[in-house]
Amino acid sequence: MAQAAAVAKPPAPPRRRRASATPRRLPYLLIAPAALLMLGFIAYPVISVFYYSLQEYNPTKPWRNGYAGFDNFVRIFTDDPQFWSTLTFSAKWVFVEVGLQLLFGLALALIVNQTFAGRALGRALVFSPWAVSGVLTSAIWVLLYNSQTGITRYLADVGIGSYGTSWLSDTSTVFPAAIVADLWRGVPFFAILILADLQSVSKDLYEAAEVDGAGRIKQFWHITLPHLKDAIILSTLLRAVWEFNNVDLLYTLTGGGPAGETTTLPLYIANTSVESHDFGYASALTTVAFVILLFCSIVYLRLSKFGGTDK
Repeated sequence: MAQAAAVAKPPAPPRRRRASATPRRLPYLLIAPAALLMLGFIAYPVISVFYYSLQEYNPTKPWRNGYAGFDNFVRIFTDDPQFWSTLTFSAKWVFVEVGLQLLFGLALALIVNQTFAGRALGRALVFSPWAVSGVLTSAIWVLLYNSQTGITRYLADVGIGSYGTSWLSDTSTVFPAAIVADLWRGVPFFAILILADLQSVSKDLYEAAEVDGAGRIKQFWHITLPHLKDAIILSTLLRAVWEFNNVDLLYTLTGGGPAGETTTLPLYIANTSVESHDFGYASALTTVAFVILLFCSIVYLRLSKFGGTDK
């Protein structure tokens, strides 16, 4: 007994406090209000569009409102030739605009990436149109294309064309005029992204290529262009989506005219909803446009192998 009492009982190990879950959850709790607001502002309109696409909804004709099922979609593909014409023009608009913006943006990025006197000012001038809002851009080009005070008047003064000519009201000139107006603002977007990626190209690669006897053209094709691949893919995809949904410029410049020559699918949707008040059919058109954009984006990313490495 005495020996047992003499043996000291080992002290109990200290209890570990349960780690509080609050510090781990704190970042999520802090961003939860903003995330819920964003989800509400994004999810609610999307769900509403899908809902109204299955409805016959026109506030000016409430007696016709009700569930329509897939009638709106059947009407789009079987009884609406304007849908196909606007979709065709939208594809043409996106292809021409994005292609030219990429070409000129790449050229400008390569130029301002060089070292020369006044490079900072040159970069500021190149990038400045991107800082101008779409509405202001439209207003500027409306004034430039004005038949009384714009470009055509000064061209007529030097004997080119005639007075009172309006490029925006002529079916043969309205498309190139709209293209030039949108190029002015779209080219800096590509120039900014491509220039940012050019800054990360190692100069050692160019020096090694020069030692091997590669000229500027070979350096561009085998060093610069492969390095810019992902930047070009991403920028063209983003710009294609934006150009497809472009409404403000064409609406301000031409209103979709003359004779519907410059009516894109989003502009047709806007006219259907705002002017005709046919919100159910406009929602169905929007749903179809969303599916088209989603499908084309997935196919483009898969075919271009975005983020992959070339073997």
